[in-house]
Amino acid sequence: MTAYQSFRNSWPLRVSLGLAIAACLSACSGFRTSLDMESFGLYKPEVVQGNFVSREQRQALRLGMARAQVKDILGTPLVSSLFHADRWDYVFTIRRQGVAPQSFRLTVQFKADALSQIDGDELPSENEFVQRLVGDKKISAPPLLQATEDDLRKYPPAKAANPVSVTPPAPLPSSYPPLEPAAR
Repeated sequence: MTAYQSFRNSWPLRVSLGLAIAACLSACSGFRTSLDMESFGLYKPEVVQGNFVSREQRQALRLGMARAQVKDILGTPLVSSLFHADRWDYVFTIRRQGVAPQSFRLTVQFKADALSQIDGDELPSENEFVQRLVGDKKISAPPLLQATEDDLRKYPPAKAANPVSVTPPAPLPSSYPPLEPAAR
């Protein structure tokens, strides 16, 4: 009798082997809860789509503005349809690891090349948007980069540079050699 046939005929051996495999697999599920899986998580790339429109940009829009003026303020629309030529949609979405996904929408409509209607979500200001991007991280204020008169006195005055005499360039030739070789 071969080893395979004896294994096939021995049901207690098969049952114990099945229980051993089940115990090993159930131990793997306990591993996930015992460790901090955030440190072993997959890298998720940042996905940015569209162009961000801030509250300040939205407030700069006035009904009656020309399309070119609206485009100067908001940029190129993400969606402009051939079937709805008088409607521009500005949609912005961003997904970053560790920060909740964000999505903003603004729709502008025109009549006779003049801005006639503005619809959309409540847009954050530029500062609020930056705060949302960093999440719970604390952003410190940038240092003041301005020297006082006392600070400037600590350094010696700059030496006068030697004046450099500039000679005018040589005049260009009045004729140039032929581009093609002379015929023989």
